[in-house]
Amino acid sequence: MRDAKFIPEGVERCSGGRFLIWLAFLGLFLAWGAYAAFQILWNGLGVTGLDNYFGFGLWITFDLAVIALGAGAFFSGFLKYILRIDELENIINLAVIVGFLCYSGAMCILALDVGQPTRAWFGYWHPNVHSMLTEVIFCITCYLTVLVIEFIPIILENRQLDKVPFLHHLAHNFHIHMPLFAGIGTFLSTFHQGSLGGMYGVLFGRPFVFRDGFFIWPWTFFLFILSAVASGPVFTMLIATLMEKLGGKKLVSFKVKSLMGKISGFMLVIYLFFKLLDTWAWAAGILPGMGLTFDEMFNSVYGKWLLWAELGVCGVLPAVLLIVPSLRNQAWLLYIAALLTCTGIVINRFVFTVQALAIPVMPFDNWYTYIPNWTEWATSIMILAYGAVVVSLTYRYLPIFPQERQLNS
Repeated sequence: MRDAKFIPEGVERCSGGRFLIWLAFLGLFLAWGAYAAFQILWNGLGVTGLDNYFGFGLWITFDLAVIALGAGAFFSGFLKYILRIDELENIINLAVIVGFLCYSGAMCILALDVGQPTRAWFGYWHPNVHSMLTEVIFCITCYLTVLVIEFIPIILENRQLDKVPFLHHLAHNFHIHMPLFAGIGTFLSTFHQGSLGGMYGVLFGRPFVFRDGFFIWPWTFFLFILSAVASGPVFTMLIATLMEKLGGKKLVSFKVKSLMGKISGFMLVIYLFFKLLDTWAWAAGILPGMGLTFDEMFNSVYGKWLLWAELGVCGVLPAVLLIVPSLRNQAWLLYIAALLTCTGIVINRFVFTVQALAIPVMPFDNWYTYIPNWTEWATSIMILAYGAVVVSLTYRYLPIFPQERQLNS
């Protein structure tokens, strides 16, 4: 293979031809998404399924979901570098890469969703200091910068780049100061995760998402943080498992995966405790105070099944599977629990984004249904393909799994 000298020593990768075929396959989705993005940027948001009623749709659901699932980067970094859980050394590189992809992908989608990308800089230069989204804009941008800084030493560990003395020492110095960046990332990510939820909690005109507060923050501020740290570690673990299945090699020991599941399980229990309290207080206190009932928040399309799926099937069930050691240590149950946890977070972001807008808020209003069209799906899938391309390149050319040689020897 011509690129064999760039592949990490002591590991095996597929032939260059097979790898190019894989990249070409992903390139089809990138091309489809790029065409859709061109149509959106050239013709405007009128070519999407968004309208004056649904200003938020698939893109914002996608953004909020991947940002939550990408929380494995900041939370794993906090556990590894601040709390010194050394076992996470074997998966921390992947957590950083996944976090970078989630945040950079979210920023790309926002460039389309903003409607007029040439004015996207207005949020930085003319910030609305009374909006939680202003804090989100700056924190996401700064945290993406932190993720780039954390990604650089991983790239510099490439077999050929590491031979350059300057780059070798640069990567070493980055590693020395990584706890500092992990701390900054934890601070930035915690507050923007919270403010994304807080934005919904202050919408007093939307009874489905409006919440009472704790000091200056609505309950949703804290719930979004807890749900992100509960889902992020198992999402990273699922990505590692998917890479193992596609590559046919062991990359991370099951002990590390079980630890990630255990961490997510405990955080999920904490999240569910407050989420169930929040749901009860909302149904029994906030809605009656607005002259509304619990049943009025649902219809035949956006039904109660979404609530039971989020809290029960994708909440309590995976929490039990992840907390009980005898269940968590069975691989198939661990993976099912991880999938359910991630699905529950996606449902949560969907109902906050779409169902909240579908519910009539005026006496003369009706229920509305949002259906994303092909341009929204194509651009969202494009971001997934972009992530797959970057993960494929990093897996092939960078030593991101310290245990790989040991597990496959």
